[in-house]
Amino acid sequence: MANTTAAYERVQAARNSKRPMGSYYIEHMIDDFVEFHGDRRFGDDPAIVAGVGFLNRIPVTLIAMERGDTLEDRIKRNFGCPAPEGYRKALRLMKEAEKFHRPVICFIGSSGAYCGIDAEKRGQGLAIAENLYEMMGLKTPVISVIVGEGGSGGALALGVCDTTIMLENAVYSVISPEGCASILWKDALKAPEAAEHLRLTSYDLQSFQVVEKVISETGKTNREICSALKTILLDEITKLKSLTAEELLDHRYEKFRKIGA
Repeated sequence: MANTTAAYERVQAARNSKRPMGSYYIEHMIDDFVEFHGDRRFGDDPAIVAGVGFLNRIPVTLIAMERGDTLEDRIKRNFGCPAPEGYRKALRLMKEAEKFHRPVICFIGSSGAYCGIDAEKRGQGLAIAENLYEMMGLKTPVISVIVGEGGSGGALALGVCDTTIMLENAVYSVISPEGCASILWKDALKAPEAAEHLRLTSYDLQSFQVVEKVISETGKTNREICSALKTILLDEITKLKSLTAEELLDHRYEKFRKIGA
């Protein structure tokens, strides 16, 4: 797809049921991955896969939103919509990464956080807010990769980072086009128009400096996209690890201060 592709077409591409999610990239880029479970408060959330492994012999912490492939797996993972314990598990591993000076790589791909009443009872809003607060001050490199549909605060909870990388046909937005259309025009069928106004494509977000790197998907296989991503990740980790903790935090602060300037 070219840069001129309609925004809603990219939304549909991001939602494609065959589109690889976080687990795919962990499987094809990371050696000796060991998955960790649980938030040490309530339980485990299969919608977020988290653990440690090696990226070309560099120890890294991986956190990935995962919707699953089969219907059974998707039900188990709540179709990739994380609960509070998923975000708390992610934060637990981030703090561990900080302790052992491991870079953190987050893979974002979810329509949003689980909005059920049980998630609200367990503190969904607080869990997301804690991640935003803690990630801003995390004294280790953090790289977020938007691989699919990045929706609302549920996606942003893994999006506070030093470098944001986005696949060409991924999207990142405060609300879905359907939700936006329902609010503005009381008509969800106007979602394509809403998608254009939301400016949620990779190229829009790069122009606003929300995203630093866009990986082209045009004419590439999943393995080729994965290979391109791996190269960028290695370059970014090398660059970020050369900074002192103070320089890293200053760099992260400036990244968010310049958005929309």
